[in-house]
Amino acid sequence: MVNSILEQLLERATPKVDAAEVYFLSSQDTPIQFENNRLKSLQTKAKQGVALRVISNGKLGFASSTDLTRLDDLIEAAIQTAEIADPVEFEFAKNYHHSTPKTSYTFPTTQELVELGQSLIEQVHNYNSEILVNVDFEIETEFIQIATTDDVFAEQSHQILSGSLGGNLVRGEDFLEIYTYDIAGDRPLDSEKLLSDLIQKYQLAEQKATISSGSFPVLFTPRAVAMVLGRLFKTVLSGQAVVQKSSPLSDKLGQTLFDSRLTLLEDPQLGPNACDFDDEGTPTTRKTLIDKGTVQGFYWDRQWAVRGQVEPTGNGFRGGLSRPGPSLANLCMSPGSTSTEDLIASMDEGIIVDQVLGGRSVQPVGGRIFGQFGFGL
Repeated sequence: MVNSILEQLLERATPKVDAAEVYFLSSQDTPIQFENNRLKSLQTKAKQGVALRVISNGKLGFASSTDLTRLDDLIEAAIQTAEIADPVEFEFAKNYHHSTPKTSYTFPTTQELVELGQSLIEQVHNYNSEILVNVDFEIETEFIQIATTDDVFAEQSHQILSGSLGGNLVRGEDFLEIYTYDIAGDRPLDSEKLLSDLIQKYQLAEQKATISSGSFPVLFTPRAVAMVLGRLFKTVLSGQAVVQKSSPLSDKLGQTLFDSRLTLLEDPQLGPNACDFDDEGTPTTRKTLIDKGTVQGFYWDRQWAVRGQVEPTGNGFRGGLSRPGPSLANLCMSPGSTSTEDLIASMDEGIIVDQVLGGRSVQPVGGRIFGQFGFGL
């Protein structure tokens, strides 16, 4: 059925437009949420639809729909938007065929996850019954197909199981919120590590600490580095930001601007968010963006690559059935030579940052659109 929809759209659109690109998405999302020690919600949301981009009279049109019975209306809507659009500067992907094998791993059932959540709450309370425990699981599955009038057909599927365990401990006017998380694509969640990490952090925080006035070292753990620097570099290394001159690195290609120990790269084959091609049908590649402090390159979708007079790098991604835009699949920082434990041991007095307020919005839990940050020390 899915192939038929793509074929029908391309067949019907071809006589009316210069070129066409069809993007099909079928997804299912099941969040399970425990809040303050109790199951709060369990639901399943499913979505299926197509997004159509056309080049008509040299202009780009776009339309999307979840109604797969009105394909002609979708084509007409895309053509109408092209009439009022600016001239298009890029071409759709060409001559690419690929099918990513599906994983054979089966996730736990919702009932099993509910029971796991209840068990985690009980085990946290065995340590301290005053902690208000929050547990979140989310099962996401996604199937994507893309085809163009220039001989492109590609398909891939993703499945992601994310889990977070957190707690709030209130004493007088003080409160302490701690959380841990894990993400899996072809394995069970490491619930034992979630539990042990959470309890260990509460144990470390049992005694209030003070620090003298003065200058002291501040250590950001790998997770905190991802939270603080991940979104920053995602912004300044975007080809769109470079062309628009909104990135401070726009004219710094080849210059050494950072510490020689800093290397940033994107590896689209890493982890549960791995992808062989982007949402425009462009193959993804492993690329070094900053090498030992030197700016080596940026990431591009097809539209901004033309404007930047470079080749697209396979970084055109969508949020649902939206238009594609430049984004990263897996941003990684190469590890240093000293472990986190040794860095902590080297500090006589200082501050360790492991979480930041608002940081959970950029943690890599669920959703390819946000990418994944794999920073390490």
